[in-house]
Amino acid sequence: MSKVETGKKVPDFSGQATSEIDFKLSKYKGSPILIYFYPRDNTPGCTQEGKDFRDHYASFEKKGIAIFGLSRDSIKVHENFKAKHEFPFDLISDKDESICTLFDVIKEKKLYGKIHMGIERSTFLINSDGKLVKEWRKVKVKEHIAQVLEAIETEL
Repeated sequence: MSKVETGKKVPDFSGQATSEIDFKLSKYKGSPILIYFYPRDNTPGCTQEGKDFRDHYASFEKKGIAIFGLSRDSIKVHENFKAKHEFPFDLISDKDESICTLFDVIKEKKLYGKIHMGIERSTFLINSDGKLVKEWRKVKVKEHIAQVLEAIETEL
């Protein structure tokens, strides 16, 4: 499967999500969608990022944008994370990294001097025609929500 590219249609993909949803991108044809990839549930940066999307959810809802978070965590861990922080959107589990590979977000990372492969915090905005219109890679949580909110005003 080829990698996603800005300005091009995103290949259809699927995955298991919270709320017993079998996510399939093609089900959202006709609606814009935002998917944010994050390293791990219940870590400080990932929690803050989820809370930022939660706290600005109404802005996305007004534009008809469906939000999904995605990490390699299990559905059980996702369900607990979602409930604990009252996220109004669902989280997709990508244990086999197939969606992460499609979006090319698995990168070499260094933690406490050790090298490992992990998810590089990234966000993708897909328009109602299924085209990738904006991507953010190497996301810094602190300023990210403002960047995304600005883009939904100009890109959609």
